[in-house]
Amino acid sequence: MKLAGLTAISFIAMLAGASAQEPPVLKGEAAFGDWKADKPGVRRLIAADDLQRASPSEASSNSADRARMPAGARPDLPRGFTAEIIASGLRSPRVVRTAPNGDLFVADSRAGRLLVYRLGEDGKPTGDGVFAEGLSQPYGIAFHPADKPQWVYVASPDRVVRYPYKEGDMQAKGEAETVVSDIPSGGHWTRDIAFSADGKTLYVSVGSQSNVGQDMGKAPEGGIEAWAGSQPLGYAWGEEEGRANVLAFDADGKNRRVVATGLRNCSGMAVQPATQALWCVVNERDQLGDNVPFEYATTVKEGAFYGWPWYYIGANEDPRHAGARPDLAGKVTAPDVLMQAHSAPLNIAFYQGDQFPAAYKGDAFVTLHGSWNRGARTGYKVVRLRFEDGKPTGEYEDFMTGFVLSDAEVWGRPVGVAVARDGSLIVTEDGSGTIWRVSYDQKRS
Repeated sequence: MKLAGLTAISFIAMLAGASAQEPPVLKGEAAFGDWKADKPGVRRLIAADDLQRASPSEASSNSADRARMPAGARPDLPRGFTAEIIASGLRSPRVVRTAPNGDLFVADSRAGRLLVYRLGEDGKPTGDGVFAEGLSQPYGIAFHPADKPQWVYVASPDRVVRYPYKEGDMQAKGEAETVVSDIPSGGHWTRDIAFSADGKTLYVSVGSQSNVGQDMGKAPEGGIEAWAGSQPLGYAWGEEEGRANVLAFDADGKNRRVVATGLRNCSGMAVQPATQALWCVVNERDQLGDNVPFEYATTVKEGAFYGWPWYYIGANEDPRHAGARPDLAGKVTAPDVLMQAHSAPLNIAFYQGDQFPAAYKGDAFVTLHGSWNRGARTGYKVVRLRFEDGKPTGEYEDFMTGFVLSDAEVWGRPVGVAVARDGSLIVTEDGSGTIWRVSYDQKRS
């Protein structure tokens, strides 16, 4: 007997395995744990109603010491999954993206290099190269056109450049061409880029200069009312003008426009295959207490304002800007998926491969770089965002943990995430400077 291509026995086993891996969902304060509660399969569902009172006086400073990766260390993963190192000894591996031919492009940001790794059929590296060097803090990477790219785009804090590209190139064959040159630099420097599904629009994320707009200065010339009437909704001024936004351009860098505002630091972007919607993961503000405000992942809606610096997670007013923008209170777009405060989400990738169990298809993976502004350490892991019929359930689940050694020390800080051509998951971390390949084998489950 067969059920949709599965034998009845394997179908029953699949259901049993799925139910065995579905622990209760942690909600409310129960979801506000620290690294000691993290392990693969732990699920959390955080709602806007779970927000606690902002307490600036109770803000913590708790940066982790980076420890040497223990010999033989491996991240913890769900049953059936294995992680193997495909590169080590890197200075600062950040964003990783998969080229259409399967090559992995990695931004080694502090080294100013764009690296390339080629994997064999067994998933092990068969070659590597320096595609480009001499860059200023490269981060976001994109290929255009998507199917047979002629260009590799790279984002730095103040510009986006592109290199001529032909499938299989391990080194740039031409000089970089500046596509976008007038991006505000300094402050949050991680500029991610992504192309719309039709390839016509280049999205660029620009983080804020400061934590909560303290560099904006006095009201803009002519007053706030005049400013609000002539700028996009929630647009900031002074040192923050043009920041905390997602921008859009034509593929050649022309026709600049603002897509959305009030996104304090959208460090990672991806287009969801099922809906073609642009998603970003956002580092929210610090110094309002251990559990305030939540980090988030969200669709980026045209013309939307997400609150920074005056509001957070909807119309919750930041006490440091009390009474400053009452005109915006009812105009804040609430994000889609809330995550534990100060986890520092940096990148997002939607899973469309066939190697992982079918339940993973359509879900998203998010890297959490880890907290400094929280008394009880959190983050330092990769989580899975759950989706049903293309819509987020709001739940997220620990997937890749084990990078924290103690309350004081960590050896790994996940940054980049991408799906390899064979359906495995690629994760970079800049604590120890490694790149990992996560694969699945049903025989190990």
